[in-house]
Amino acid sequence: MNGSDVNCTDSLPDEALTGSPAPDLLPAIDFHTHTFPDAIAGPTLEKMSRAGGLLYHTAGTEAALAASMRQAGVVCSVVLPVVTNPAKAAHINDYSAANDRGGIVHFGGVHPDTPDAEKEIRRIARLGLRGVKLHPVYQRVDFDDPRYLRILYAAAENGLTVVTHAGWDVGFPGVGHATADKIESALRQVGNVRLVLAHMGAWRQWEQAEKLAAFKNVYIDTAFSLGEMTVRPDCTKPEEFRRLAAPDDFVRIIRAFGAGRVLFGTDSPWCCQASERAKIEALPLTDEEKRLILYENAKILL
Repeated sequence: MNGSDVNCTDSLPDEALTGSPAPDLLPAIDFHTHTFPDAIAGPTLEKMSRAGGLLYHTAGTEAALAASMRQAGVVCSVVLPVVTNPAKAAHINDYSAANDRGGIVHFGGVHPDTPDAEKEIRRIARLGLRGVKLHPVYQRVDFDDPRYLRILYAAAENGLTVVTHAGWDVGFPGVGHATADKIESALRQVGNVRLVLAHMGAWRQWEQAEKLAAFKNVYIDTAFSLGEMTVRPDCTKPEEFRRLAAPDDFVRIIRAFGAGRVLFGTDSPWCCQASERAKIEALPLTDEEKRLILYENAKILL
């Protein structure tokens, strides 16, 4: 396991799945995490780590996430699968449903090329999953493509929340499938879907993301957007690569959307839950704004 300045370990017991926060911590819900089946977690993380130049902060398993939650005072984490093979959507959703328990909530996933994607969306709802994750960059389709629009329509019809990667992606420089402009185009065509834009609206397009606040059905999450990335010792990318949004810019975006539409997210295992919540608590926000972001907004959506 790779480490960082905050000690996120996977040594705590499975009781962390339903653990309560320490008395001096507000409860928190992490709306943006990832896990992998135990058998593939190690090799998958190492491959992704080398490709992106990033450290990872847990072993990427459900047990490791549970331990991280316990340390960070996170009472619930939302696990977001990414379907990169259209034929595997049903299998991934069956896995999500089987592991949706306790304090670890799994969303479903669908690929824009999944055969009869609308049918799979309906099945996701019947499985009891609360939402759907999309990743235009990994799925190599523009967000305003008709294949995504039909998914957004189906999700809205079935009462599902959609979480999408938004903006550029650290592992795919220059690939613009999820830019703020494409998201705006999709929203103008599908107006009623409850949509969460990961990474503060559009990763490394934060000024452009602010215009998306005009769509009142849109939320943003805080994942992987504040301060600096923790990079591998062998990362050869320039120093500015590490820098994310500055606190002043981060707060400005929160105020553009309103704290009632901002969700705490970490992108664990790529960020440490304890460290990320400490960053949010250090921002010049009111106690009420922090409570909404860390807990209340996600509780309502879930």
